[in-house]
Amino acid sequence: MAKKKTLKKVKLLAGRNPQIAKGDGDAPVKEYISAIPDKWKQDIASKLDKLIVAAAPKVKKAVKWNSPFYGIEGQGWFLNFHCFTKYVKVGFFKGSMLKPLPPGESKSKEVRYIDIYEGEKLNETQFKNWVKQASKIPGWQP
Repeated sequence: MAKKKTLKKVKLLAGRNPQIAKGDGDAPVKEYISAIPDKWKQDIASKLDKLIVAAAPKVKKAVKWNSPFYGIEGQGWFLNFHCFTKYVKVGFFKGSMLKPLPPGESKSKEVRYIDIYEGEKLNETQFKNWVKQASKIPGWQP
């Protein structure tokens, strides 16, 4: 008889964003993605993760402040994403240097965002282009 997999209860923060322990590497990011309770957000997060790795194969990953972060060793972090109630927000930390500019503005002049809503189709070609550009720019150092 096969054992049933026991799912760990995850605390949900505002916007139904899962609270995952911070950590470096692929495992915490995968844990974050699998803990997202809304299937459509989980699908978007999984797609984002795959596109980021395809566009920047040397990417390093971590979960910090309950969000997946992506960066290049020695250069800092270039993007993260976070779940909100009605959308997934992708933040490019040096987004003001990307061409064309990601559409969402920030209080910080350098940061630019894209918001992905349920049922919305992500322009994967443009997203990968932004990731390639962002991964070559010295990123954010916490």
